[in-house]
Amino acid sequence: MAGPQQAPHLHLAELTASQFLDVWRHFDADGNGYIEGKELENFFQELESARKGAGVDLKKDNLADKMKEFMHKYDKNSDGKIEMAELAQILPTEENFLLCFRQHVGSSSEFMEAWRRYDTDRSGYIEANELKGFLSDLLKKANRPYDEPKLQEYTQTILRMFDMNGDGKLGLSEMSRLLPVQENFLLKFQGMKLSSEEFNAIFAFYDKDGNGFIDENELDALLKDLYEKNKKEMNIQQLTNYRKSIMNLSDGGKLYRKELEMVLCNEPPM
Repeated sequence: MAGPQQAPHLHLAELTASQFLDVWRHFDADGNGYIEGKELENFFQELESARKGAGVDLKKDNLADKMKEFMHKYDKNSDGKIEMAELAQILPTEENFLLCFRQHVGSSSEFMEAWRRYDTDRSGYIEANELKGFLSDLLKKANRPYDEPKLQEYTQTILRMFDMNGDGKLGLSEMSRLLPVQENFLLKFQGMKLSSEEFNAIFAFYDKDGNGFIDENELDALLKDLYEKNKKEMNIQQLTNYRKSIMNLSDGGKLYRKELEMVLCNEPPM
């Protein structure tokens, strides 16, 4: 039996989705989606004392060495920070739906296909009821038993985790934070986000006949131009992957303005 709710300290017991989020929020003090710098030190010290409390035999190495070893093991993309899905592997989470999501939607292509399936009203957002359907399918595919209250908890937890601007729905780039960092091609566009005016000008340039959509070849040229304009290194393989992922949003090979806008435009301010 669980005792009364405690402050979000790290217990090595099983955590519920909500408790996991409390731990995350506690350590990601500035809310930037990473635990880094001083936050990481605090997290690590807390983890060590939780392990001591759980009777785990701790080696006598100094803290800096232990931290290095720990980061080597869990910081999968070696950026010196811990992201939410990396943390999910450290903590034994009772229903690790983050990892469950990863197994089911491991690549940006699959992510875009899933997005298209669940953004049923094509609003460019997944609302709470659409998200619930998405998670329900996910849990079925992963053979995870769940009941209605549990599904409700997962839905609310995912919203609390990723709904950065608090509007009760998830935009494409908010939802994409569920992806592994190296797969998250939307992050690659962060520094290249366009204003509405820039986007309209570029779209009009490539949509020569003005029919409101572009095809895969035009998208290829558009992405190359965008990279050159931003003086970004471009790897042909990556570009091909990005193009394929974005085309998964298309309608039978026609990529409409609204879909491309979701990927390339600035999100509304928080």
